[in-house]
Amino acid sequence: MTIQVFIDGGAGTTGLEIGERLAGRADIALLTLPDARRKEAAARAEALNAADIVILCLPDDAAREAVALIDNPATRVIDASTAHRVADGWTYGLPEVSGRDTVAGSMRVSNPGCYSTGFIALVAPLVRAGLIPADLPLTCNAVSGYSGGGKGMIADYEGESGAPTAWRGYALGLNHKHVPEMRVQSGLSVAPIFAPSVANVLRGMIVEVPVHIGALPDRASATALRDALADFYAGSPIVRVVRDHADPTLPIERLAGTDRLDLFVFADAADTQVRLVAALDNLGKGAAGAAVQSLNLMAGLPETEGLRL
Repeated sequence: MTIQVFIDGGAGTTGLEIGERLAGRADIALLTLPDARRKEAAARAEALNAADIVILCLPDDAAREAVALIDNPATRVIDASTAHRVADGWTYGLPEVSGRDTVAGSMRVSNPGCYSTGFIALVAPLVRAGLIPADLPLTCNAVSGYSGGGKGMIADYEGESGAPTAWRGYALGLNHKHVPEMRVQSGLSVAPIFAPSVANVLRGMIVEVPVHIGALPDRASATALRDALADFYAGSPIVRVVRDHADPTLPIERLAGTDRLDLFVFADAADTQVRLVAALDNLGKGAAGAAVQSLNLMAGLPETEGLRL
């Protein structure tokens, strides 16, 4: 059976990456609109309702509008915007945490934010295991490749005038759009302090959560935290808990160009402090790869089909 898929917003950065992963697949038929019609509401509505699964790569308001244009009970949706990540009736599209069967059976799936993917993958299993209290105030430091800012930021960094800066922090008002999903999907009662930044590299991401061991119940050791993560992701073809990282550095480009996710627990010699770290590609497991993974599950196809592993 061939699954009819329509990418609304397929000309954007994430949409193009999704299209590349689906191109040439015999189990997927991509529905497309001519450039002259891709912004017409009537043409979009027709394509949205003709598809078995729709992937929305749109700004929040446009994503809500697209969902409203679907007037049949059969079309299923994966929304890559922020619009529905903590909304009732939507499944969070991180199958490793939300549950593969839950994602597979959902009509509405919200694709996770890139930073959120790393944070939730690290924190949610440890909260569920009781190793991190739900009310523990956490801090998250993260850096992304500039492709995370879409075509506008790519143009800023790759234009004739050269990169605007080697590194820059942002969301200084502590109001980043990923924070609500980071709190809710991790099972936290306290929103983390989130300090995102952008580096002069096209793609790649490092997400870090530093923790004082003394703030944890029974002073759970770094080994206990690492083992809990390894148990949680045992058998995953996408998420790996790395135990043998001998290099004293961790480059942002570690998983660039892939749809994988690596998790680390680094500790000081006295086991009093740990750094929970996730490495991923902001356009891979942080965006397009995650959408294709959810699509595969929803369509009853092999979970990793078309992924870059």
